[in-house]
Amino acid sequence: MLDDFLIRAALAGIGLALAAGPLGCFVVWRRMAYFGDATAHAAILGVALSLAFSLSLFVGVLVAALAMSLGVLALAGRIYTMDTLLGVAAHGALALGLVAVSFLPGVRVDLMAYLFGDILAVSQLDLAVIWIGAVVVLILLRLRWQALLLVTLNTDLAAARGYDARREQLILTLALAVLVAVAIKIVGALLITAMLIIPAAAARSMSRTPESMAVIAAIVGLCSIISGLSTSFYWNTPTGPTMIVAAIVLFVLASLWSVVNRSR
Repeated sequence: MLDDFLIRAALAGIGLALAAGPLGCFVVWRRMAYFGDATAHAAILGVALSLAFSLSLFVGVLVAALAMSLGVLALAGRIYTMDTLLGVAAHGALALGLVAVSFLPGVRVDLMAYLFGDILAVSQLDLAVIWIGAVVVLILLRLRWQALLLVTLNTDLAAARGYDARREQLILTLALAVLVAVAIKIVGALLITAMLIIPAAAARSMSRTPESMAVIAAIVGLCSIISGLSTSFYWNTPTGPTMIVAAIVLFVLASLWSVVNRSR
């Protein structure tokens, strides 16, 4: 069954959607969209790292994403503001990664696959890595859900209850880096953040609690993956971008539904 590339692609997309939905909620709540972009762009530098040192793609991207994220967190507020550092890190990591790949001797790289994803080329090994990464992200969020939520809503109250805001930020950064490492094969470095933000944004107008928003975001992500994959197969469109377009359509429908409900 897993020899069918469409089945593998669908299973890979489902794994991504289940993890990206809840994690994307924190990205939206904490206004970390630019931080997510910077982490995702660092993935291209991770690709160059994995090719240069014969590492697995997952390990190279994870190392690069973590290094960039932790570096920005360590330097933010000391010399430059967070948004300035994120701007430098995001575009600098992307440019440096593209240049570094061009210097690798005897290596032919399909950069489009890394920039926009190639879910149809997911192998059984890739599928295993994607699901292991997704499960790790879900476990981290499940174990730290209350702490992360409280730190997000009120840092003073969280501190009073014994939660360290910096530690929770590091946990969220780790989860984000793991998701980037597994998602680059599916939607590529330039579209990872969209898969985090759009389903969560669509779920926001249809939910009343943080938990329901996380569940709805995962469902929206699943629908985006399946409908985008089907549309791409029948219309011969780029698969990664088509899945994001499907997510945008669902976001628009959710927004219209919210506007109609408010007008009643």
